[in-house]
Amino acid sequence: MTPNRLTCEETFRRLNDYLDRALSPEEKRLVEEHLETCAGCAREFRFEMSLLDNLRAKLSRIDIPEDMLARITRRLEEARRECE
Repeated sequence: MTPNRLTCEETFRRLNDYLDRALSPEEKRLVEEHLETCAGCAREFRFEMSLLDNLRAKLSRIDIPEDMLARITRRLEEARRECE
């Protein structure tokens, strides 16, 4: 049975998945409801979101070798085949 509300601890454990958009619709709803009513968890969420935003901004300014994406894609495909 799914709880009607999440505790701060339960919400905190789900924050990374929430930020990564990896929660089920029900879990997402529960996290959002908790963040709307808990100032402490909302503050932690804003902090983690700001870290991700800053990291994304810095990463977007890094020049990477042209063939890097192809190498990463190839390795991911190899790893996927090994798991099958």
